Amino acid sequence: MTIEQTIRNKVEQELAPNELILLNESHMHSGPALNSHFNLTLVSDLFLGKRPVARHQMIYKILADELAGEVHALALHLFTQEEWLQAGNTSQSSPNCQGGH
Repeated sequence: MTIEQTIRNKVEQELAPNELILLNESHMHSGPALNSHFNLTLVSDLFLGKRPVARHQMIYKILADELAGEVHALALHLFTQEEWLQAGNTSQSSPNCQGGH
């Protein structure tokens, strides 16, 4: 199983998302790592009533092993269903690496 599949499976299992978009952005960053930079957009009812920091902490706990391993960066865009609709069903893309390609 790839790291991308592992991330997707763990998040789906723990948070039952309404929407999950996982992008491998490793190609946008310098260095040889192929599975080091990810962008996760997640819509879940479990985020209701939780501040952004608490939402991030939920993801960090679920993906602790991956973040301690080969995942160097994880951009998080975490929404409730209402917030997702207000955002027009879109999230921000990551900027290009400052270190070049």
